[in-house]
Amino acid sequence: MTGNNGQIQAYKRYLADSPYFRDIPDIDTKETQLDDHQFDKMIVRYRPEIVVLGKTVTEAQVKMADRQISIEAFQHILEQEDEAWAILDMRNDYERQLGHFKGALPAGTINFREVPELLEKYKEKLQDKKVVMYCTGGIRCEKLSVLLKDAGLENFYALNGGVVKYINTYNDGNRLGNLYTFDGRVSCPVGDAQTHVSIGRCIYTDEPTDMCENCRYSPCNARIIADPQAYRKHMGFCSQECTEQAMQDLLIKNADWDSIDYKSLRGIIKQDPTQEEAIFTKVRNYLRKKLLHRTFRHQVSQKEKVLHEW
Repeated sequence: MTGNNGQIQAYKRYLADSPYFRDIPDIDTKETQLDDHQFDKMIVRYRPEIVVLGKTVTEAQVKMADRQISIEAFQHILEQEDEAWAILDMRNDYERQLGHFKGALPAGTINFREVPELLEKYKEKLQDKKVVMYCTGGIRCEKLSVLLKDAGLENFYALNGGVVKYINTYNDGNRLGNLYTFDGRVSCPVGDAQTHVSIGRCIYTDEPTDMCENCRYSPCNARIIADPQAYRKHMGFCSQECTEQAMQDLLIKNADWDSIDYKSLRGIIKQDPTQEEAIFTKVRNYLRKKLLHRTFRHQVSQKEKVLHEW
């Protein structure tokens, strides 16, 4: 959640006084300074799994499999470039492309639920190393520790608190690029002018950028690294294919910088099909004018596909 300092303190006090929360021994608070709210509203609902892995794990299993490494020990591994250790980024590929720790290996996934298919490959490739794995806040690695233990992988350790805890403690340049977040920020700055290094490459220009967007053609919705100006110049489409498809079915997401309300137009067509041809002609002419002299580096949709690089 987001709020000003007083609101956040009041929220913490409420949780501490609540019989549902006050006796939980291992709540780990992570905070980041922001300029404005990142959530339009608060939604609280029950989920069988916090992150979808297809397998529910119990508290007892997590405690038995718990092999955490502190951020202090992790920093030492990074600083010393200790070859006895391998660093494994357990986040998805689009998150890693935006930023990661120095020397970190990719998990080789687009979705976390793909990880169980890779356990034997991890075991084969990393059997001679001690492995420290990390994710954004540590939740994925908690669940994964149970699977690794069941698979006989005893050389894996999880970074306590994940990336967030590390970058909230250290500004040492060991974390490259930005941090992908699942809120209004999407791309969260890491470090400062002295320590930050951009590693993301714009999908349109191949120039360095730390910004992340989604393809505006809804059936694609690819997560793409894109300079905001270049993104708008290409009307938010990731490829030539998505541009052409969007002109055929009008499945385009609205944007505050685009004057056309595509959602409303689709509603008008649904209620009065006789207006379809006129509306489609108007939109196509508009997009063609906006995209005149624009070229796409990618001809086909950049929608993420299963990687399994291992």
